[in-house]
Amino acid sequence: MSKPKIAVYWAASCGGCEIAFLDIREKIIEVDKAADIVFCPCIMDTKYKDVEEMANGEVDVCLFNGAIRNDENLHMARLLRKKSKILVAFGSCATEGCIPGLGNLTTKKGIIDYVYHQAPSNDNKGKTEPKPLTKTKNGNLSLPELFSYVRTLDQVVDVDYRMPGCPPVADQIWNVLEAVLSGNLPPKGAVIGVNPKTVCDECPREKSEDKVVKKFVRPHMVKEIDPDKCLLDQGIICNGPATRAGCGALCTQVNLGCRGCYGPAEGIDDIGGKLAGAIASMVDSNDPEEIEKIVNEIPDPVGTFYRFNLPGSIIGRKI
Repeated sequence: MSKPKIAVYWAASCGGCEIAFLDIREKIIEVDKAADIVFCPCIMDTKYKDVEEMANGEVDVCLFNGAIRNDENLHMARLLRKKSKILVAFGSCATEGCIPGLGNLTTKKGIIDYVYHQAPSNDNKGKTEPKPLTKTKNGNLSLPELFSYVRTLDQVVDVDYRMPGCPPVADQIWNVLEAVLSGNLPPKGAVIGVNPKTVCDECPREKSEDKVVKKFVRPHMVKEIDPDKCLLDQGIICNGPATRAGCGALCTQVNLGCRGCYGPAEGIDDIGGKLAGAIASMVDSNDPEEIEKIVNEIPDPVGTFYRFNLPGSIIGRKI
C-alpha cells in the first residue's frame, strides 16, 4: 500500500513556517515513515514541472503557507489546489495575509518607488526597476509580476482547513499532521490546531475587572514589568482580548503583548475593529484633548491592530 503524499509550499512569506514544520524535531522521522514528502522547495530539489506532471488529487495534503502577492503565488495556489485532495492554509500569511498584507496600505507603484528609489539604503543610480520580462541576447528573463494588493489563500482558491500562527507552534503542527495521517479530520472549513477561547483565557497573568489606562507605553519604556499582572493593566498594548487561543500565550509569558498572529477569536469578524474598541474603552479620561493625547501614544495603530490580518479583515486594503 502506497504511503500518503504531502506537499509543503511557501508563497509570500518569511519562511518561518518551513522552520516551524522542521521544529517537530525527531517526529519528522515519524512523518517520513508514515508519508512521502513529494514537494517542499525548502528542503528538497523538486521543480514546478514535477508538480505539473502529477495527477490531479495525487497529493493527499498540501500545507500552503504565504499570501498571494504576485502571479507566481497565484499560479502555484491554483496548481496545488488541483493536485491536492486536502489544501491547508498554513500559518498567518496564508490564513490572514500577515506582514506582507500591510502592503495593502499603499499601492504597487508606491512600494516600487520606495524600495528602488526612496529607501535610505538604496544605491540605484541607474534607477532600475524590476520588469516582468527582460529580453537578452541569450533569451528572455522573467520575474513574477507584483499584484496591486495582497490576498489570502482562501480569497483565490477553495481551502479545506486553516491553521493560523506566525508561525504555528510545533505541537499544533504535529497534532494536525497526526489528524491528517490518521484521517481523523474535522468538517471542511474548520480552523485547526486552535481552541475557541482567546489568548487572555490562556494567559496566566492576573487581570483586573475594570481596566483604566492613563498612558500607553511600549515594553522597553517600562523600567520593571510586573510578571504577574496583566500587561494591559500596565499600559502595554496586548492583542490578547480578541485573538484566538492555541499558542499557549507564549508572548505574554516573556513580557511581550500578544501580537494577534492567531487571528480573530470565535465570533469576531474584524480583529482590528474589536481591538481598537477594547483599547479605547480603557482610556481613563473624559477630556477630548487628553483622550486624543493618550490614544496618540499608540504607535502605528493599523500595524498594531491589523498586523497579521489586514487582507483578511473587513477593511481589506486602502482604496
